[in-house]
Amino acid sequence: MTELQETIGLAASRDGAGRLLTVDDLRVTFDTDDGDVHAVSGASFGVARGETLGIVGESGSGKSVANLTILGLTRAPGTTISGRIMFDGQDLAEAQNEQLRRVRGNEIAMIFQDPLTSLHPFYKVGDQMAEAIQVHRKASDSDARERALELLRLVGIPEPERRLGQYPHEFSGGMRQRVMIAMALVNDPKLLIADEPTTALDVTIQAQILRLVKDLQEQLDMAMILVTHDLGVIAQVADRVNVMYAGRIVESGTLDQIFYDPQHPYTWGLLGSLTRIDRPRTERLAQIRGQPPSLIAPPQGCHFRPRCPHAFDRCTENPELEPRGGGQGQLDRCWLSPERKRTLRVISTGEIGLEAPAR
Repeated sequence: MTELQETIGLAASRDGAGRLLTVDDLRVTFDTDDGDVHAVSGASFGVARGETLGIVGESGSGKSVANLTILGLTRAPGTTISGRIMFDGQDLAEAQNEQLRRVRGNEIAMIFQDPLTSLHPFYKVGDQMAEAIQVHRKASDSDARERALELLRLVGIPEPERRLGQYPHEFSGGMRQRVMIAMALVNDPKLLIADEPTTALDVTIQAQILRLVKDLQEQLDMAMILVTHDLGVIAQVADRVNVMYAGRIVESGTLDQIFYDPQHPYTWGLLGSLTRIDRPRTERLAQIRGQPPSLIAPPQGCHFRPRCPHAFDRCTENPELEPRGGGQGQLDRCWLSPERKRTLRVISTGEIGLEAPAR
């Protein structure tokens, strides 16, 4: 076993618990008219039961594609998938579609980004929840209804009996998101994937949803992968964090490592873009210059090189995700020495954002 594999194994276990999910060297490529899109390029990560892994990065970084691939939702003509996805002893990358259907929604559930488009507009909420139960369990209509009522109560929806008979458009955005959470939990999954669960919600409802998800995870002892572009959301719920950029994981560590001792310039940029109440209101937020690269023809070497203010000659070589002077179990893809990183980080960000909010 390589040092990287050992580090991933350490990162994916908590208090000695075995890994529930291990993704090893996942690669996803889409064949398009313009060329091959390398959406995910060698991602490796894992999560244990009861643990929360946060995956953060800009739009187009490969976060959602990697997690949709776990559920087999990127399988289509023109898609090439390689690597291993070990879940509870079985390789989902090699699983047949029928095997995946038994896992999907039963052992692994997903909360999608937009609940309004994820819920069918022509069917009542109760019918959709009952269907999610009866697809995987031998349950009568009355039993499925009772389970749906139980979950609606669990996620804090008032008057659940009446709400079961309503259509999605009759719910507010926050309530629709609660319905999606309830639907994801109807079969007591071992792993919950939450893909931008607070998108388009105001900050008050966002805080309620995050608190709800975290409480339910603790009650049910689920593993959870939280996908988001918002480090403020990550800070509230994650145990470990993977930072993705242009299809690659560029840094991986514990929540404290990422916030207090980040090693990659891209992570510095993300942290620097967070607002701080202890900074002057007239002070401009840090910016990451330029745009994310094309995944059809990514830059040679470090993919962040064209946007990095600290790039130098060696950055044209491809840096592997390895321990490079950070804390125990912390990995990054940057050729800068640890001493140089500490100096440049202070100069470029003034240590902006290097303090994790209390949870």
